[in-house]
Amino acid sequence: METWHDFFVAVAGAAAALTGLIFVGVSLSLSKIINTKLPDRASEALILLMAVLIVSCLCLAPQSSTLLGTEILVLGTLAWFILLRLDLSILHATDKEYKRHYMRMILLTQLATLSYVISGIVTLVCGEEGAYWLIPAVVLSFGKAVLDAWVILVEIHR
Repeated sequence: METWHDFFVAVAGAAAALTGLIFVGVSLSLSKIINTKLPDRASEALILLMAVLIVSCLCLAPQSSTLLGTEILVLGTLAWFILLRLDLSILHATDKEYKRHYMRMILLTQLATLSYVISGIVTLVCGEEGAYWLIPAVVLSFGKAVLDAWVILVEIHR
């Protein structure tokens, strides 16, 4: 993964910074967030960003592609399962008029987490080629986390 070193360093730094900002933002509006349906959205944003951070750190560690692929596959599967449960819970609590919109949010989450799963499988089978699947995983994770952060930090004050 040496050729990917700079990418993973940049991604890990960005994920750590965004995670910190969301923690601060959530703590500033904690009472409003808890009194709404938004704690799960905050959890989703943090889980997506932590997945990016952990996978980036794993990719920077010297290890075999078999071990790395296994780690990415396990993390991706775990994130997929947890986020799917959160998404279904949020969808169930969402007002009828907003369900279609939230279905698009679920699609983003699913595409992000399943990209990690695919990356883990491809890394196990093909080695470093699996890193290419981390690009959509990272981009979609950042995008969905930022959308969630916008809702929990800005829209809550409307």
